[in-house]
Amino acid sequence: MDRTDDIPQHLSELVALNAERLTEADSRLLDVLLQNPFRAALENGREISSRAGLHPSSAVRLARRLGFDGYPEFRTFLQNSLVEEGEDFDNGAARVAARLLRADEGALVSSVIDSEIAALENARKAVHDGQIRTFSETLRDCRRIYVVGLGHFGALAHLVNLRLNRSGYAACDLTATPNLMRETLMAMTAQDVLWLFAFRSPPPLMHDIRSVAASRGATTLAITDVAGGRFTPAPDHHITVSRGTLGQSQSLVVPMTIANTIILDLAAIDNGRSLKAIEDFDRFREEGPSFSWG
Repeated sequence: MDRTDDIPQHLSELVALNAERLTEADSRLLDVLLQNPFRAALENGREISSRAGLHPSSAVRLARRLGFDGYPEFRTFLQNSLVEEGEDFDNGAARVAARLLRADEGALVSSVIDSEIAALENARKAVHDGQIRTFSETLRDCRRIYVVGLGHFGALAHLVNLRLNRSGYAACDLTATPNLMRETLMAMTAQDVLWLFAFRSPPPLMHDIRSVAASRGATTLAITDVAGGRFTPAPDHHITVSRGTLGQSQSLVVPMTIANTIILDLAAIDNGRSLKAIEDFDRFREEGPSFSWG
């Protein structure tokens, strides 16, 4: 295939362009390709055809109907789609596959570290001190902080909640006690803050919590990527940052670094409240009961 700007760059576009030429066998092959993108990007045509229960040459015929000279060229196209764009494989397996394909053999650790560094460098350019200060001032002046993070960001929400409480702020991790969520949200007021961590498409639960905060006049802070920031109404203060492109590590370090920076800045502007609370906690931990489970 001669690659030009006029030729589709994504599998979905190729399929749409050649839809009338595709057979039932082609559709079965495409289903297999999309169900497991990593295998699709690594296996040869015979292996793909076998998994679809078809003749070994079926994958070759599909590749040619889509405009490729053969299956090896089509497989290279699939690999590039995973690593560079990812529009054809928008799922967790695709993201893992893309990272593995991007890493040179025997250099996986270096690849992950490089992608973390790239994501952090992007955050350095995307987030400025004024945004951090707006978040920290909002937290300093509120009555109570409700923290929400789902999926992988449940761990980040837990960490932020822990650090805020140790810094002397009344914080609550809403998703840590889902059975009490309604009871907890009932106490939300206009003097409170909702702090959201959302990446990719936020689930309905997060939109529901945001709606409650809006109805009660609470201030909403959000740290998200572009896809995760689509709330109605929009957050009052919003930091948008990329965690890495497809093929990079989809960093958890980036949002954690931003959150830690906000809490550090909070300690710098709250007239010693954070420092005193941390000192008191350290003293209680050293001198108080052991709370041993044994």
